[in-house]
Amino acid sequence: MDAIESGRQDTYASSTVMINAFTEFGIAEVAGSRPCFINLTREFLTGRLPLPFGPEQVVLEVLETVAVDDDVIEGITSLAEAGYRIALDDFVWGSGHEQLLGLASYVKLDLLDGDLTRLDEIVAACRRHPGLQLVAERLETDEHVALADRYGMELRQGYALSRPQVLSTPSLSPSRMRRLELVAALMSPDAPLEKITSIIVSDPALALRVLRVSNSAAAGVTSKISSVRQAVMLVGLTRIRRWATLMVVDDVAEAPEEQLLTALTLARLCENLAPRFGADPGAAFISGLVTGMARLTGCTAAAMAEQLPLTADVSDALTSGTGRLGAVLNAVRAYEAGESGHEDLAVPALDAMRWSTRTLTDAHGFTPR
Repeated sequence: MDAIESGRQDTYASSTVMINAFTEFGIAEVAGSRPCFINLTREFLTGRLPLPFGPEQVVLEVLETVAVDDDVIEGITSLAEAGYRIALDDFVWGSGHEQLLGLASYVKLDLLDGDLTRLDEIVAACRRHPGLQLVAERLETDEHVALADRYGMELRQGYALSRPQVLSTPSLSPSRMRRLELVAALMSPDAPLEKITSIIVSDPALALRVLRVSNSAAAGVTSKISSVRQAVMLVGLTRIRRWATLMVVDDVAEAPEEQLLTALTLARLCENLAPRFGADPGAAFISGLVTGMARLTGCTAAAMAEQLPLTADVSDALTSGTGRLGAVLNAVRAYEAGESGHEDLAVPALDAMRWSTRTLTDAHGFTPR
């Protein structure tokens, strides 16, 4: 009983951290204009704890671990009547969650490890509720995608869709390598301005962007911009770092915005966690960025590290997971995998998503898509 109660308290605490983080940051800052799916524990679903946000941009997920009883049904009914959209996660027929179909807006079906023997029955039951959308989860093969197509599942999640076509020879062009070099240089607090300027000058697209924006930055300044160096000083290294970072990720595979957001969030989360492990935040950002880029191209972080002018500590972290930076990457991977003991990363992860959303929005204001 003590173990059950302890687990219940851990889940409750994790959910509370998540809710408080959203309250502090604001959902719009974390997710932009995208709908935000939030896992809720029984305490929130039954109304024992109030939700500190409105229904406009959220979808409330009922996890498969939540036992459905009269209190849960009553609580979810009240939430649905208040305008909140409900999603049934990892739906399994016969678990009791079928009682919630009339209240749900989404039903999420695991096509990788889920029981597919009753898929006809589940889909037929869902289709009897107008407006209920099916979400095909964990699509990892063409067969999974074909199965989702066969049943007309409206929404999809999985590696078969979220990764672009694997390159036959994953590599970075010299211009892309220069941009990554610029990002690395900008992370160093004592990077010489002349070095940063020389890298920017070697990248015409980035140099043009810096010069254009320096026009607005120089409004009211009597002297005209006569060099890229002057433009860099006016625009500021923080803003240039945002553009260079986005251009690095964006160029890898012309990725859609969702994938760019994921890669940037990974880099920022590594940067946020660096002080916990005594690692350099700038180097942690680069380690996370390269990891995210590797995922976009379908190659390994170690293979990509061999192509880049990285310091030994970053290279070691990417190739063998060693050192303080390796500890940062391992912690992030564990959090992504949902391993226990890493629930306290919820707040820095949400901060990373908020920062990435802002960066993407700001940078795309100057980036032709």
